[in-house]
Amino acid sequence: MTTTEQETARAGNLPLVQYATGSLGMGAWVTVPGLLLLYFLTNTLGVTPLVAGLALLVPKVIDAVIHPVFGTLSDREARGRGHRRGMMRWGLLLGLAMVAMFTVPGGLHGTPAALWVAGFYIIGNLCFAAFQVPYLTTSSDLHVGYHERTRVFMVRMVLLTVGLLAAGVVAPILVADEQRDSYTRMALVFAVVMAATALVALRGVRRLNATCGFREPAAHSQSVLADLRLAWADRDFRLLVISYLFTGATTHLVLAAVPFYAEHVLGRSGLTAVLMGAFLGPAMVTSPLWLRLSRRIGKQRGLLLAQALFVLGTVTLVVGDRIPTALTVVVVVLLGTSFAGLQLLAFSMVPDAVAAAERRRESRAGAYTGVWTATEAVGTAVGPYVYSAVLAVGGFAAAVDGESVPQTAGAVDAVLVGFTVVPAVLMSIAWLVQRRCALDRAA
Repeated sequence: MTTTEQETARAGNLPLVQYATGSLGMGAWVTVPGLLLLYFLTNTLGVTPLVAGLALLVPKVIDAVIHPVFGTLSDREARGRGHRRGMMRWGLLLGLAMVAMFTVPGGLHGTPAALWVAGFYIIGNLCFAAFQVPYLTTSSDLHVGYHERTRVFMVRMVLLTVGLLAAGVVAPILVADEQRDSYTRMALVFAVVMAATALVALRGVRRLNATCGFREPAAHSQSVLADLRLAWADRDFRLLVISYLFTGATTHLVLAAVPFYAEHVLGRSGLTAVLMGAFLGPAMVTSPLWLRLSRRIGKQRGLLLAQALFVLGTVTLVVGDRIPTALTVVVVVLLGTSFAGLQLLAFSMVPDAVAAAERRRESRAGAYTGVWTATEAVGTAVGPYVYSAVLAVGGFAAAVDGESVPQTAGAVDAVLVGFTVVPAVLMSIAWLVQRRCALDRAA
């Protein structure tokens, strides 16, 4: 097969769906801790907001260090075996870590309970990284072109959104009574889903590599530091990474803040599932529309538009409960629509960066993906931590086993500001950085 024929290859629908199925289960790991852990710590385990934020931040900092290491190891496996599936198999253990994380012994409250959760969060993140780094590198490994890479990510994003939506709606329902046993049962349900979908994804990756070819990483230095220097020296990739750091922090802040906003601003904790559905549901419909838009105006302009829409939506929600609940849901739908574009277009630009590096004979797909997923890990931690810090400044009071604790006016204001003003500022920074990226012109 010639280079031209390779670059015009098209992924088959069935193998592509099988590959994307992995995102169903991984979406549960992304959503459930992001949505429920901060609330679980502060409202069931009696952990203060500041300590709870640290319990979420420290594991993610460790996670960020591990991802580039896994990227380099993944490249070594790709050069030695011609595939990356060996590392992915460690992800089958992710569900066990999730069950342990939400099964806190009855005698633990406060800081000891936070340490238990943080310890198993670290283990789970290691399993997730072992799967996620080689999994996301698949689109860079395939011999496909600019738009086909977006298509690969679009199918993945649709199924990821299904996973996010299912977890975001079902998980709060399963733990509505805020009791420890309910959290354990919820984790068991998702553990089974994660293992089954990971097995299907492994088969899909194998079939895609067989039909579209496998792009072996460049055989340069295999040290982690060398790979990090190479990735960071790529100006356009560096700008994309920095922008996504703020984007990821913003979206995961909003995710962690939804239960607090529903209960303390809107006055109805039952709205958590509704708001999560409104946020994640549109992505299943709008991801193909973002794909079509990117074909017309390019990924860069589409990404900037998605970031701007997110800023508009969060600013609108500053008014809190002074607008009808139905209108609040509509605004959250707008946020969900922009979220689809943020994920699809940013992620699909990573293999574009790898392809540009390959033209310079500097391609190390695993290294680039390791840096990217490390950035994603930091963003998922920084967002909830920033929100927990805002709650701490506002004087938010923790609770045990879902008991009702009165909150001061300052605490409720902190819930609102953290859900609206802070995300608007963070996403504005992401937009300012992203507009300097010239990757689309190079592609």
